[in-house]
Amino acid sequence: MYDPENRLTDAYEPDVGTIPSDDGGRDEENVTKTGTTTVGLSTEDGVVIATDRRASLGGRFVSNKNVQKVEQIHPTAAMTLVGSVGGAQSFIRSLRSEANLYEVRRDEPLSIHALATLAGNFARGGPFFAINPIIGGVDDEGSHVYSVDPAGGVLQDDYTVTGSGTMVATGTIEGNYDPEMSIEDARALAIRAVNAAAERDTGSGNGIVLAEITADGVDIDRFDDYESAE
Repeated sequence: MYDPENRLTDAYEPDVGTIPSDDGGRDEENVTKTGTTTVGLSTEDGVVIATDRRASLGGRFVSNKNVQKVEQIHPTAAMTLVGSVGGAQSFIRSLRSEANLYEVRRDEPLSIHALATLAGNFARGGPFFAINPIIGGVDDEGSHVYSVDPAGGVLQDDYTVTGSGTMVATGTIEGNYDPEMSIEDARALAIRAVNAAAERDTGSGNGIVLAEITADGVDIDRFDDYESAE
């Protein structure tokens, strides 16, 4: 796991990765994808990010049931792993390295807005393949949630959802989200949204990963079922 006290250590070890095609190109049928439902909710007290734990091959075969799709990339920010697993893993490593380098040089962490802008620049100009992550974090200006699309577009909102379960999860959150809700209520709503998506979306399932982000740091937990996460 990422240790902000040890800037020289990158302990992010992937559980799954891409499978190259025979011709050396990117074969869409042989790329391990997260499928995924990822949710980010901002509150006055912090940010809650929730994801499922399933990876699939070609969208038809469950290749891994225990993927951690949320990683800390900054002392008070985390990002989800969405889309091509290989591209997302590389994206996380690159963004984390740049955030660490900035902090070493400036003796202060990047603002969350600057972190999201950097992520958009990477997505637009880098070799990262088919990613659509959420960045959530807390800084001196408050709590923030951003989505980063594959073309490098960066959008901030009170809440956002990405992945194959987007429609179901968004429907669960819409009408129930309140920007003044507590971080505990946001956690409960995020769990409901991921659970609802897993009921209908074949790319999502196998438990949940929850990240709670406050000014004190990032706390990430994994659960095998939705009841134990509540």
